[in-house]
Amino acid sequence: MKPLCKRAVFYFCSMQKVLAFPLSALYLILFGLTLLLFHPVQWVCFNWFGYNAHRKSVALLNLCLLRCTHVLGTRYTFNNPQDIPTDRPAIIVLNHQSMHDIPPIIWHMRKHHPKFVSKMELGKGIPSVSYNLRHGGSVLINRKDSRQSLTEIAKLGAYIQKYNRSAVIFPEGTRSKTGQPKKFHTTGLKILLKKAPSALIIPISINNSWKMLKYGKFPYGIGNHISFEVHRPLENAVDVEELIENIERTITQAIITSA
Repeated sequence: MKPLCKRAVFYFCSMQKVLAFPLSALYLILFGLTLLLFHPVQWVCFNWFGYNAHRKSVALLNLCLLRCTHVLGTRYTFNNPQDIPTDRPAIIVLNHQSMHDIPPIIWHMRKHHPKFVSKMELGKGIPSVSYNLRHGGSVLINRKDSRQSLTEIAKLGAYIQKYNRSAVIFPEGTRSKTGQPKKFHTTGLKILLKKAPSALIIPISINNSWKMLKYGKFPYGIGNHISFEVHRPLENAVDVEELIENIERTITQAIITSA
C-alpha cells in the first residue's frame, strides 16, 4: 500500500473512532431508556396476562434494541431460508461474538420461543434483561459451579422438550473478540441433546458482531454490517460426537475471520 493510501486509511479510521464517541453516548441513552421502559411493560404482561403476553413484550423489546443500534450505523442481515417447524422443540447453536448477537435471535426466532443459558450475574440489576431471564424460561448458571450449571442446563432441556420451545446455547462459552471461532465446549450441548431428544438442532453462524466492541467497551464500533446465517436443521442422532462435530463444522465454515 502506497504511503498516501496508508495515510488516508489512517485518517479515515481516526475520524471514524472520533465520531463513534458521541454516537455511542446517544446509543447508550436510547438503550438505557428502552430497558427502563420495557421493565414495567414486562411486569404487567407477565403478572396480568401470562406467558404469551410476556413473550411478545420481550420480542418487541429486542426489536427496539435492534433499532437503537441504527444510530451507530449498524445494519443487520438475518438469512433464514429454512422451513423450521414450531410444533417441536429446537436447540439453537451459535458462535458468540458480542451481546449484540442476542436481540436479533430473540426477534427473528421469536416464533420458536428462544430461551437462554446465561451467566448468573445477568439475573439481577439489569432492567428488563434480568426480569426476562428470571421469568421467561431461561436458566442462570454459575460458571464457577459445574454441578449447578449442568443441573440448570438439564432443566432447560426438559423444559423445551415438554413445551416445544427452543434453547439457545453458545458452546464457545465466551465471546470471540476477533471473530475467530473458538473450540466448542460440548458438555452443555450434550445435556440439551439428551434431555430434549426430539429437538431439531438449528446451527446459526454470526459474522461481524465482534466489530461492535473492537475499541473495547467504549466507544462502540460504527457502520458495521452484522449477519446471521441459519443453516439446515439437523436431527438429533445416536452418535452425539459426530453430530456435534457436524454442527461445529457447519457454523465455523460460514464465519468470516478477516477484519
